[in-house]
Amino acid sequence: MRILVCGANGQVGHELVDRARTYGLEALGMTREQLDITRTEAVCDAVHNLGPGLVINAAAYTHVDNAEANAAQAYAVNRDGAASLAEACRRASIPLLHISTDYVFSGEARQPYKETDAVAPTGVYGESKLAGERVIQTALQQHLILRTSWVYGVHGHNFVKTMLRLGRQRDALSVVADQHGCPTAAASIAEVLLELAKRHLKGERLAWGTYHYSGRSPCTWYDFAVEIFRQAAAKGLLDKEPKVSSISTSQYPTPARRPAWSVLDCSKFESTFGIPTHDWREELAGVLDALQRSETRQAAVHHSQA
Repeated sequence: MRILVCGANGQVGHELVDRARTYGLEALGMTREQLDITRTEAVCDAVHNLGPGLVINAAAYTHVDNAEANAAQAYAVNRDGAASLAEACRRASIPLLHISTDYVFSGEARQPYKETDAVAPTGVYGESKLAGERVIQTALQQHLILRTSWVYGVHGHNFVKTMLRLGRQRDALSVVADQHGCPTAAASIAEVLLELAKRHLKGERLAWGTYHYSGRSPCTWYDFAVEIFRQAAAKGLLDKEPKVSSISTSQYPTPARRPAWSVLDCSKFESTFGIPTHDWREELAGVLDALQRSETRQAAVHHSQA
């Protein structure tokens, strides 16, 4: 059972390709250099020639701040790329599984966002991702859009790896404590998408549409950082825990406005597919273990070459 994975070098893309075989799937992973999703005919040709049973789109322009100054590029990938994939899937009569974001919401709520809540992105990144959702919904009936939040993992750039780097460089640092969300492991996103892909390719009829999936238990970036340092120090990834001070968003200005509230209600996803979410603290432990193994391997290689 063959699937096409776009964005294979990203956080989730890496995990999709690495884990596909455990689900009985053959993942054809494509990086941006191998397949530019903004080129509709190239995408259609690739889908036609490779013959996947479905496509998973993990490709996106995700640099939230840079998007403010590079709107054309953000829309090219997040809207036009999504449109190209939807068109290719429509021609091939196959489904598209697509990753979206909590940034489609304003962040002004105080209850977890449901899929039916009004969208109101506050920046280019969220606007371009919402535009991508809409072109898929219009062009392709067989689609599943998975909105998620605060993604982190072993690969790529993310908050966990940044905190580990800073924790090794500094004795103290300040982290924003008035933005709330749910950290989500890239591996978990990959696993639920692969599970749904497997079900579809085995003949199960999936309920298409838009769903929310994230880690369980809301926290702030400050809470997240404190837990990263606690676990990392206990595992020996840090010599000691740095002192963490809480600051407000206004004390850490950024080009793009961050949502104050990014908590997603995942009950529709859980009840529809019978797949539970996971506590982010438990998933963080797994990611830190994987990072530790990676560092150990790299150190061994470096030692053997010295």
